[in-house]
Amino acid sequence: MNPLQRILVEKAGYDNGFEHVLPSDGSHVGLGSARHPAQVAVTTSDKVFQVAIQSGSATLGQELARTFPNAGSTAQGFTLPTEAALAQWLRRAAALSQALPNQAVTAFEQQVQAELSAMPTAAAQNTEVLRMVRQRVGQQAYRQAMLDYWGSACAVTGLALPQALRASHAKPWAECGSDAERLDVYNGFLLSANLDVLFDSFLVSFSDSGELLVSKAITPSDQLKIGFAAGMCLRWVSAQHGPYLNFHRQRFLQMGR
Repeated sequence: MNPLQRILVEKAGYDNGFEHVLPSDGSHVGLGSARHPAQVAVTTSDKVFQVAIQSGSATLGQELARTFPNAGSTAQGFTLPTEAALAQWLRRAAALSQALPNQAVTAFEQQVQAELSAMPTAAAQNTEVLRMVRQRVGQQAYRQAMLDYWGSACAVTGLALPQALRASHAKPWAECGSDAERLDVYNGFLLSANLDVLFDSFLVSFSDSGELLVSKAITPSDQLKIGFAAGMCLRWVSAQHGPYLNFHRQRFLQMGR
């Protein structure tokens, strides 16, 4: 890798969520960040870039392979044909790395401690205050993780208007056994407001393949008014969604849907 190529790779990293250049043997550029655990190694040859994931979430590779199906994901990594493609890959990798388990939990705990440390000691030690802070910060962290994971677009319709999107839980917040479950990006979907309300009320759910399931309580006429159409489904479903989705679907079925 010549000096100009190295500079281009380092700048692409800095501009797209990998602000740290890591020590390397000179054959590649190592990139990392203080904001997430992912580290990657970038090499270049024949005017293309090869990127290998060196550390990060166990599901990062599969999520990136879904986003970049033509990048030739192999044991050696991803092949990216241009600097622009490299920048897009790094940006998506950084966003996913901040969303995938258990980075959201880490960020959540850090934010809770920061807020409590800014309070008077008596308030910070109050059980109810602590509960409220953890719930508020947790909901904010979950929403941000879902925006990062779904690319700020509805998991069904692709609507990319953040003000109209909600971070929906498949297993409700109050029924989760841990903060890891509550903040797990696979425990739900980023949905437009009307779908969120129905999903939260168990009036709609999804099959294992992502097909939208609609309660009989919603008449065909109302379905048209809501904007439902034949063939509506999730843009993708990961295996990690399965346990949470099964929990939600069982509740949907138990309620006579």
